[in-house]
Amino acid sequence: GAGNLGRQLRERLRGRYDLIRLADIVSPAPARDGREEVVTCDLGDTAAVHALCTGIDAIIHLGGRSTEGDWDIVNRANILGAINLWEGARLAGVDRVLFASSNHAVGLYRRGDRIDHATPARPDGRYGLSKAFGEDIANLYAYKFGVRGFMMRIGSCFAEPADQRHLASWMSFADFDRLVTVGLTADYTYEIVYGISRNTRAWYDNANAYRLGYDPQDNAEDHAAKVLGKVSDNPIAEDFQGSVFASNEFVGDPARVPPFRRG
Repeated sequence: GAGNLGRQLRERLRGRYDLIRLADIVSPAPARDGREEVVTCDLGDTAAVHALCTGIDAIIHLGGRSTEGDWDIVNRANILGAINLWEGARLAGVDRVLFASSNHAVGLYRRGDRIDHATPARPDGRYGLSKAFGEDIANLYAYKFGVRGFMMRIGSCFAEPADQRHLASWMSFADFDRLVTVGLTADYTYEIVYGISRNTRAWYDNANAYRLGYDPQDNAEDHAAKVLGKVSDNPIAEDFQGSVFASNEFVGDPARVPPFRRG
């Protein structure tokens, strides 16, 4: 609730629901009316997370580590945190969890690959692996325990694209709101979608999101003149969809990473 996307979504969801409970490891801004609650909670604290889930119909899980980190940090925030949250959702009878997965769960596909919701995970680091784990635990809890899972492989959600890569991966804040609304209202059991706008240069076939009702209104191409040529100087980063997340610590042979093949 105190992160960049959480703050954006808080404003856009305000007044739509009887109660929105906002939580973060640091305190979000104070509740403004009787339809908001604010809780400070560490995702690694099992009892606190389970309490957080009580009396809630749907969870939008944006919490955890949002960048690459060492195992201790990623494990507590993103892996143990996911275990605590989905188990808390199951115990509390939560209907659905919308999960901020990431393009970094598939970041070791090449930029020439066009992938979709059925494409297997190929993480580009510890952070990306933790997002792939989140997708898998959601899969288990959806099919075995009835907690619906809406996996949003978010690309690059900012006010505007910042570099050339974002022409493929960008999602506007307004389109993020539209995607979350689909996750909160559509009928599904478990789905993977891509968190991007309707970008002309997208690496992702987002037909599954469109099938569920997502109708993005923005296109990164409208900002192309500002960002064309803004690229990294690392050939590994420019080869893979995960960019610097992929090139960071990369010591293998890039040629051994296979291209995407359907079927």
